[in-house]
Amino acid sequence: MAITVRRDILVGLPLEDLVAYLEDFSRTEEWDPGTVRCMRVGTGPVHVGTMWRNTSRFRGRTSDLLYRLVSAEPDRLLFVGENRTVTATDDLRFRARSATTTLLTYTASLRFKGWARLATPFLRPEFDRLADAVADRLPSAATVHRG
Repeated sequence: MAITVRRDILVGLPLEDLVAYLEDFSRTEEWDPGTVRCMRVGTGPVHVGTMWRNTSRFRGRTSDLLYRLVSAEPDRLLFVGENRTVTATDDLRFRARSATTTLLTYTASLRFKGWARLATPFLRPEFDRLADAVADRLPSAATVHRG
């Protein structure tokens, strides 16, 4: 069983600019309040297979996940992070609303492993709050970065 949340987020950037901003997963530090630190592994252009070490705080505990860009399309980015207790998926889909505005559909999913699965039903409310905070923070983080 996974916890999945979805938010539709209107961002005042052209689609291509928003995709370019979000494809560098290290920028989660700017828009995800749960991210403590996110460092790219390696150098060069971001491409499918690029990885990041992400340290997140959830319910007062920190955990490290290794994220990988699994799919990069003009209107979709898919990141998967994993450690021994959880697999996290961030699915970002983009739809231009105008020349200067993009609708981002952000779907995040956590699938716990082993004994950690037992906590899944109790974590949903906090994961919802975190998704709300992402939806509040991401539009301004992305537009400030553009400037």
